[in-house]
Amino acid sequence: MTLQFGPMLVAALSASLLVASCSKQNTPPQPEQPLLQTSFNANFAGYFQKIASDEMQGRAPATKGEELTVQYLEQQYARIGLTPYSGDSYRQSVPVVQIDPVKVSALTLTDNSGANTTLTYKTDMMAWSTRMLGQIDVADSDVVFVGYGIVAPEYNWNDYAGLDVKGKTVVMLVNDPGYATQDPQLFTGNAMTYYGRWTYKYEEAARQGAAMALIVHETDAASYGWNVVAGTSPIRFELANDNKNLHKTEVEGWLSLDAAEKLFAANGTSLEQLRQQALSKDFKPVALNAKAAVSISNNLRELSSSNVIGYIEGSEKPDEAIIYMAHWDHFGLDFSRPDDKVFNGAQDNAGGVAALLALAEQFKAGPAPKRSVAFLAVTVEERGLLGSAWYASNPLFALDKTVAGINMDVINVYGPMRDVMVFGYGSSELEPILEKYAQAQNRYIAPEPTPQDGFYYRSDHFNLAKKGVPMLYARGGVDSFIHGKDWGLEQRRIYVRDYYHKVNDEFDPNWDLRGAQQDLHLYYQVGHALANSDSWPNWYQGKEFRAVRDASLSAQ
Repeated sequence: MTLQFGPMLVAALSASLLVASCSKQNTPPQPEQPLLQTSFNANFAGYFQKIASDEMQGRAPATKGEELTVQYLEQQYARIGLTPYSGDSYRQSVPVVQIDPVKVSALTLTDNSGANTTLTYKTDMMAWSTRMLGQIDVADSDVVFVGYGIVAPEYNWNDYAGLDVKGKTVVMLVNDPGYATQDPQLFTGNAMTYYGRWTYKYEEAARQGAAMALIVHETDAASYGWNVVAGTSPIRFELANDNKNLHKTEVEGWLSLDAAEKLFAANGTSLEQLRQQALSKDFKPVALNAKAAVSISNNLRELSSSNVIGYIEGSEKPDEAIIYMAHWDHFGLDFSRPDDKVFNGAQDNAGGVAALLALAEQFKAGPAPKRSVAFLAVTVEERGLLGSAWYASNPLFALDKTVAGINMDVINVYGPMRDVMVFGYGSSELEPILEKYAQAQNRYIAPEPTPQDGFYYRSDHFNLAKKGVPMLYARGGVDSFIHGKDWGLEQRRIYVRDYYHKVNDEFDPNWDLRGAQQDLHLYYQVGHALANSDSWPNWYQGKEFRAVRDASLSAQ
């Protein structure tokens, strides 16, 4: 399908609209309402197809596929006329260490009588170390149950209160108390918070000084089965740093549900009994009367990858910036496969990078915005959001001068959707801005269908959000103008089942990209409004990142 590039008229947006409260009554438009703004950029489909092509070899970091991808993006940035990241280079070098656990012992639990219980690697437990050391040994480590392993001041919650876990092994539940109770007054009910993410739990255990952190796996609460935990490659990627990650726990890992139940039963209790205790703000950690031991041998390999960054300098406030971002990397080549060997990563995330180029073209075609607008194609998302983490620690624009950002990860290819699916719905003052422009398209904004899965915390924007920058992650949802909501939900299920992280995630020339073009309009209009305003949107009161943003704004 040929898409024509059309003129864009963007209404001026007042400061009051930028900080308006998010509407809680989103009414879907009637089916007879017309489709609007279904063309934005005639080059988008071509960018999409090129980045997802076999030529790019699956875009794995530190491979020939990376070099081909980065060169292509550099050429396009230069053609469009973006200002390079540094000097005449669009590349921001990202130092990475690959950690390959070549040998992981069983996890041994020794009770007070001296009896041993052996938990087998991948069957009963998963364990790894993100410390950049060849050998990791944890021994004679007291095991303690710490509930959900959460310290959340805004919820008046501290599972570690009064406990010293230095050198100990902490065992904790996955997700957060709100999900367990479905009580919207407890955390955020069914919708996962930052504190429910397993990455947070390991970070908090490290801050508390634990030697080992183990999460009890439950399929519903985790949103994936044990086969995902045990079947995913054990190789880890970390950003290189001078202290070799010695600030992290020595060992991170999971316990299978069966293994955890046996551990709890040996102490005369059960998962359900401990869960009930953990749902109280008055929870007290429970010693499990066992000592843990495990050994891990690592091979380490230093790698270098690149973020690709270009920007348009603001005409009045060049030190203030709006960020558009998308990850360019995917899983590369698998030569063990007898047939298709290329992980093309079309929807995930060639489409997002194509959107970056389309948006850059549109901004560059008009007058320079008052604030700067940056376009970040980041690396190593698929292995831990590392490129965006590096940028967040080494930003082109100071984070206290970064107004807001929009992340594009998996673009809608199923045609126009009535709903704009907002991940982390109800989080920030960016949502009423998005809603204004969505309504102009006869659309409405709505939460993602599975907020309990915590997708807001699983893409690159999260690294900037953690540092206080309001970040919008939204795209065309499931309520199809043409086919209805049930059809849209089915397309989502099929994508996750048959295409997500599989070799057949390839560009399809028969895709209906009108919905993607509508989303590009929204991304542009939100960013354009912010780039030409004086407003500083914030997180809503009570959100996890509000305090960091408040401190940032106060320092200006």
